[in-house]
Amino acid sequence: MKSLILFSLLFCLAIPRITFAALDYGKQSLLGVNFSGSDLQGATFYLTDLQDADLSNCDLQGASLYGAKLKDTNLSNSNLREVTLDSANLDGADLRNTNLEDSFAYSTQFHNVKIEGSDFSNVYLTNDIIREFCKTAKGVNPFTNRDTRETIGCE
Repeated sequence: MKSLILFSLLFCLAIPRITFAALDYGKQSLLGVNFSGSDLQGATFYLTDLQDADLSNCDLQGASLYGAKLKDTNLSNSNLREVTLDSANLDGADLRNTNLEDSFAYSTQFHNVKIEGSDFSNVYLTNDIIREFCKTAKGVNPFTNRDTRETIGCE
């Protein structure tokens, strides 16, 4: 019995513990990369070039995309809740059916963005961006069941 306990103790000490740290892709060029369907919660993409990347159906909750280049990137059907998008470039990005609730988007570029079914609840958007988004906003987010126009603040 003592040998079994001793063996168990040695086994536990010899095997390193598995820890999960947030992924860091900061300052990398990841043009056209396919992360579709990935769990990227809390990942860091600080100043990362993700142009033409596929981030559809991803869980990016709490991730940092500060200053990221997301031009023409597919983020459809993804969870971007509580994501930092400050100073990011999302020109031409596909945000259809994406949940951006409680995300930070200060000085973020949004030109020609597909937003059908997106949830922008509690996301600060400038008046210019709101006016632009309200021209094409429609749909209901499939995850939060919120109307896109209402989450943006369209009249």
